[in-house]
Amino acid sequence: MIYKVLTIAGSDCSGGAGIQADLKTMAAHKVYGMSAITALTAQNTTGVFGVLEASPEFVAQQIDCVFDDIRPDAVKIGMVSSAAIISTIAARLKAFGARNVVVDPVMVATSGSRLLDEDATGALRGELLPLGTVITPNIPEAEALCGFAIADHGDMERAARRLAAGLGGAVLIKGGHLTDCADDLLLSEGRLVWLNSPRLDNPNTHGTGCTLSSAIACHLAMGRSVEESVRRAKAYVTGALRAGLDLGRGSGPLDHAWAVREAD
Repeated sequence: MIYKVLTIAGSDCSGGAGIQADLKTMAAHKVYGMSAITALTAQNTTGVFGVLEASPEFVAQQIDCVFDDIRPDAVKIGMVSSAAIISTIAARLKAFGARNVVVDPVMVATSGSRLLDEDATGALRGELLPLGTVITPNIPEAEALCGFAIADHGDMERAARRLAAGLGGAVLIKGGHLTDCADDLLLSEGRLVWLNSPRLDNPNTHGTGCTLSSAIACHLAMGRSVEESVRRAKAYVTGALRAGLDLGRGSGPLDHAWAVREAD
């Protein structure tokens, strides 16, 4: 059986994040990847230098074309830079009854460049996050959504509970911004699960969030539970970091093909 996954996100011309990272991740998981592009970006490992948004109408047309012909088993949502695009995506996914939706609330790039308009945060919180089977904010994104600082495990637990209130899905707060570890916290069906891991000595983390959320979507498409999907996705990202790919002058990309190379 061929599983199909749709990514709705922005393009990264340097190939490390966005739909390029998503499709590489999907190929590594042997699922059929499709994309609806929300924006073109001019970026590399040192920063984002330009963003050209697609119109909401064209984003809707892409989504419609995919669902009308090759219905996805899971959907991953990444960079959505305006309230109008967010509302459009939410409306189309509701219309098609999309399932296994992973929402990565991309607000700030690894380089520090802001990718989400200030006025779009409310639309993200009110229209898109409630559609998520699982949402995957990192600590700065969780802080922006919750309105308070997150410095330790206790803060992460409080943030997860606040984010989950009123949402029907699971919340995964990524701990990559913690100073002494890289522990992630999953809140699913009222249960807190810590996914502990040491911090890897690798400064090249461009696209880690895109990669993780896409990997989760791949496993959900295969019929795995949220917890199992998150655990397997985290293991994949850890392997991609441990592979030690070193490209570019800034925060470089992951080695999405590490498992394929190991198999060879």
